[in-house]
Amino acid sequence: MNKPEWTKEFSASINICDREGILIYLNDKAIRSLEKEGGEKLMGTNLIDCHPEGESRNKFVEMLNNGTVNCYIIERENKKKFVYQAPWFTEGEFKGLAEIIIEIPGELIIHKKD
Repeated sequence: MNKPEWTKEFSASINICDREGILIYLNDKAIRSLEKEGGEKLMGTNLIDCHPEGESRNKFVEMLNNGTVNCYIIERENKKKFVYQAPWFTEGEFKGLAEIIIEIPGELIIHKKD
């Protein structure tokens, strides 16, 4: 997979897996945020195994099988994060899933379009 250079130091966590769930890319922010779990050493591991049995794992497997999108907000260590998981493609062929995790600032301003 050809990785765009801008993702390496991007301020949000980016991780990418192939169709089997094998982790093939972590940007610098993702490596730092996953340091307790192994950081860069997670490369090549199967993300299915990282999801506990039940709803979380079932959802991840469904996304791998169907190329569906999933997004949600989590709160850990008093930080809210927006998680966006979506399929990635090469020349129209489904290749796996990309996950982008963006920290939500304490004060979030919502702009409404008239």
